Amino acid sequence: MKRKRENMEPFENKIWLSSPTMHGDELKYMKEAYDTNWMSTVGANINEVERITCEKTGCKYAVALSSGTASLHLAVKLAGEALYGKPDIGHGALEGRKVFCSDMTFGATVNPIAYEGGVPVFIDTEYDTWNMDPDALEKAFEIYPEVRVIVIAHLYGTPGKIHRIREIADAHHALIIEDAAESLGATYRNKQTGTFGDYNCISFNGNKIITGSSGGMLLTDNKDAAEKVRKWSTQSRENAAWYQHEELGYNYRMSNVIAGVVKGQYTYLEEHIAQKKAIYMRYKDGLRDLPVTMNPYDSENCEPNFWLSCMLIDKNAMCRQVRSDSEALYIHERGKTCPTEILEAIAALNAEGRPIWKPMHMQPIYRKNGFVTRDGNGRARTNAYIEGGAADVGMDIFNRGLCLPSDNKMTAEQQEIIIEAIRRCFE
Repeated sequence: MKRKRENMEPFENKIWLSSPTMHGDELKYMKEAYDTNWMSTVGANINEVERITCEKTGCKYAVALSSGTASLHLAVKLAGEALYGKPDIGHGALEGRKVFCSDMTFGATVNPIAYEGGVPVFIDTEYDTWNMDPDALEKAFEIYPEVRVIVIAHLYGTPGKIHRIREIADAHHALIIEDAAESLGATYRNKQTGTFGDYNCISFNGNKIITGSSGGMLLTDNKDAAEKVRKWSTQSRENAAWYQHEELGYNYRMSNVIAGVVKGQYTYLEEHIAQKKAIYMRYKDGLRDLPVTMNPYDSENCEPNFWLSCMLIDKNAMCRQVRSDSEALYIHERGKTCPTEILEAIAALNAEGRPIWKPMHMQPIYRKNGFVTRDGNGRARTNAYIEGGAADVGMDIFNRGLCLPSDNKMTAEQQEIIIEAIRRCFE
């Protein structure tokens, strides 16, 4: 059911959720790669981007790769081999072994576990940060004490409670893979995300806080791990005059051209973060008297990069909404709304919003995998509620939440129009 929205003409140019913001320096470094003919996976831009990444984050070693997903894959491979040794050809480094993983995240966080033969077990989300719930993680170790790898993502640029997760991991002799793809520049207790895990990953995908159009980076303080990844990412060629291979390799190295774009973007990281924070604060102020809350963060311990501004509708302000795996329906009720209605209103303005990441335990491909809430096995009560909140927190946030247009080229005036469209949904 749709309602007419009078006197709100669509924007002439689309307002994107989060699109690349280019400045000109990127083209200069790309041209240097072209002029010097260093167009492949070696060159000055790659070396410099790795150096800058170490300087910005505080990690000791950085390896530039073709994507954030590639860095996650090789991080999973590193963890598996560190714990269980090198597998035989045809077997993954985590063959048949369970791995704890953030539940409310993009599939790229999880899929590399399956690439290496592992079995993801999803850990429920907490309302405080929308990230992995440490209490649920502790419960998961009671159920699956044999697990030795944890993959944690920092959702929408907001750090999770990584200090508690690190303590739990250490108590159970587990390794941490930190997916900081969305959180470059965010800090937790004055330390950059992407430096808390044993192996850490960032992304330069086209919609991230800074971009190379593609590209990613593996970060670690372990020199041997960095050297392994550098070798694996260039087809695992041995030191011989011919092409000699003794283990599986991958075509995962970042190109010198893409590295030129990333190099040009790094200068503007802090500027982009400030712009994103201003967008978040304008939404928070403009929606303050509605029955909604913005995606939360712990202001005492962390500073997000505010990559995406998101909102959560209060339970008592939700109209009736149902979703299948591919469609959504709702019935408008006076004074109430739902994510589907708001996203339609935003789209009518020629602006882009998006549903919250659908939790992994709800995805068809992973519906048979383990899922643990802070109260234990969540599969038995994914539709249940407990006093104080939903037993399945990720599902609840997915049902009531949405991502708002967060492009840092959006003007304050354009954002005010979007805010007004949201307000009208509650009429």
